Amino acid sequence: MSDEIPSGPESAPEIAVDTPTHSGFVALIGATNAGKSTLVNRLVGAKVTIVSHKVQTTRAIVRGIAIHERAQIVFMDTPGIFKPRRRLDRAMVTTAWGGAKDADLVVLLVDSERGLRGDTEAILEGLKEVRQPKILVLNKIDRVRPEDLLKLASAANETVAFDRTFMLSAATGSGCEDFLDYLAKTLPEGPWYYPEDQISDLPMRQLAAEITREKLFLRLHQELPYASHVETEKWEERKDGSVRIEQVIYVERESQKKIALGKQGEAIKAISTAARKEISEILEQPVHLFLFVKVRENWGDDPARFREMGLEFPKG
Repeated sequence: MSDEIPSGPESAPEIAVDTPTHSGFVALIGATNAGKSTLVNRLVGAKVTIVSHKVQTTRAIVRGIAIHERAQIVFMDTPGIFKPRRRLDRAMVTTAWGGAKDADLVVLLVDSERGLRGDTEAILEGLKEVRQPKILVLNKIDRVRPEDLLKLASAANETVAFDRTFMLSAATGSGCEDFLDYLAKTLPEGPWYYPEDQISDLPMRQLAAEITREKLFLRLHQELPYASHVETEKWEERKDGSVRIEQVIYVERESQKKIALGKQGEAIKAISTAARKEISEILEQPVHLFLFVKVRENWGDDPARFREMGLEFPKG
């Protein structure tokens, strides 16, 4: 098995040589926990970015690739935009806005339950400086009354001149087909950027690390601070068709290491089991996963860790 992302759905349409194709990059921006990662996974039809209830789960831009009709749509799942407090926060917010300015289309995803308060209000102001066509998407519509959705859409469009407004549910898929139809027709005509069976530009060893980080968050989000990071250090294809993976979970203090390990190693075993199962399903081959927890003080100020995450190290 090569260190590449697995193939996507086999139902991707065959494109005739003389048929015009469309392709382009669509940046999804929004406040933390607006549902960007859930929506990207839904639209791509496979898991390409991790999801958890912990804020700022997505740290760098993850590209998920969807084929719809004759278009290849490259979704850029950006970190949630919020008021930064630390160096890592600043790097994530800068990355998110950079992704918006590099895309063909910019999509603002709004949690309909939370509305336009707080970070979303600030994002709307920032969008005024973005020149690309902008689309408003109201998510979680199954939890909000229709009349409230209309008020929310009206208020957002009064602040920013959105080209279109869509209302959908990333969790159930409601409204997603109409959204894909619009993107497929709106993106520029041109050749596809990626092979038609590729669903992400994320190397498999990096996706494996992200899956373990997701399981870490899901298991310990109440106890383990935000400052943790996972790296895949070894990836060995074995003769029996299995793969041996060694990963390191970096934390900042010895007390955090004890939390990650858990009493008699209970937490790390549960995290390893959940991650191994999901990685094995994606690879479609047996996986032997070994996790190690290491203390690296102030890793959030280490330029090497930022490069590993695909972030630019902020100066100052």
